[in-house]
Amino acid sequence: MAWIKQLKVVGVLMVLAGIVTACSISYKFNGSSIDYTKVKTISFENFPNRSAGFVWGPMESMFNTALQDIYMQQTRLKQVKRGGDLQLSGEITNYDALNKGIGSDGYSSMVELRMTVRVNFVNSSNPAENMNGQQFSASREYNSNQQLSAVQDELVNQMIKEIVEQIFNATVANW
Repeated sequence: MAWIKQLKVVGVLMVLAGIVTACSISYKFNGSSIDYTKVKTISFENFPNRSAGFVWGPMESMFNTALQDIYMQQTRLKQVKRGGDLQLSGEITNYDALNKGIGSDGYSSMVELRMTVRVNFVNSSNPAENMNGQQFSASREYNSNQQLSAVQDELVNQMIKEIVEQIFNATVANW
C-alpha cells in the first residue's frame, strides 16, 4: 500500500513538472516597439563621412556596420537593399577635437573628441515618426599627453556605440 502512495506522489510531481515547463512565460526586453504586422523590412543607405574636421578612414565602415548590427540583433526586421518599411540614411557631419582644460603650464591638459551624425528616418507605415536631419552626437575626453592615434580606435568605438543606441532609441524604441 505504501508503494502506491509513493507512486501517486511521483506521478503528481511529474505532471506538475510537465505543466510548469509547458506553461512558461517569456519576456524579452530588447528595446524595440515595432508592430511587426505592419513593419517587416528595413533598408540602410551608407552614411558617408563628410566631416569638415578630421577624416579617419575606418570610421565610416565602423559606423555603418554598428548601425546595421543593432537593428539586426535587436529586431526581427529583414534587411533589404532599398525601399524598406523603415529607411535610414544620413551622414557623419562632424569628427573633430577640441582642447579642454588648460594646465598650469598654459598648455591644454585634456582633449575632447567629438562626433556628430545627421539622420533621416522614414517609417512608411507611420509617417508621423519620420525624422529629417536629426543630429546625434557623442564625445569622449582623453589626456593631451596621449597621441590621438593611440586612443582613437577605442574612443571612436565608444562614440559610435552611443550614437547608434541614440538612433535606435529615437527610431524604434518608442516606449
